[in-house]
Amino acid sequence: MRAAVPGLPTPHPLIDQLPAVYVEQEFLRRFLAALDDVLAPVLLTIDNVPAYLDHRTAPDDFLEWLASWVAVEPHEDSATDHRRAAVRGAVARHARRGTVGGLADAVRLETGTEPEIVESGGTVWSTSPNTPLPGGAVPWVTIRVRAAEGRPLDRGRLEELIETEVPAHVGFSLELLPPDGDGDGDGDGDLGVGGAEG
Repeated sequence: MRAAVPGLPTPHPLIDQLPAVYVEQEFLRRFLAALDDVLAPVLLTIDNVPAYLDHRTAPDDFLEWLASWVAVEPHEDSATDHRRAAVRGAVARHARRGTVGGLADAVRLETGTEPEIVESGGTVWSTSPNTPLPGGAVPWVTIRVRAAEGRPLDRGRLEELIETEVPAHVGFSLELLPPDGDGDGDGDGDLGVGGAEG
């Protein structure tokens, strides 16, 4: 946890809490000043508890502990802004975990780009018996991610993230696409394909 910062002034000097008759006594003033030095870090920490518990204002070294409270494990080399964003939306993302929307949110947060996700499942409603079931027999999801200019994608890190987001019985393949370098914006560059089973 955090250590005390030396030399902090107290927000509530003890000498000011005493009746005026004691204010002039030099020994009492020095004695209470020593207690103020001991109590200042405690009082300042208590006064700032709301700032510690807010992802926007929590100190960087406290943010990791705050992330553990909401079951978020940002990558250790992630930027501070990225870790703060992961803590901010954790509860909403947990509610969507295991869904296409939840997977898209997680990949978007990690890469900064919108993924294309295709899943093998589906649902159908019919009034006739023996209606064919939609989707494929093998539960599978394909994730295509286009790299942003100047921001390369880490395949291992993305596969690790996807394994935590898809249900355990669902396999996946990950396709990393290069940045759209031809300038036409249609994303028809070469395809880098790779896969892993979750």
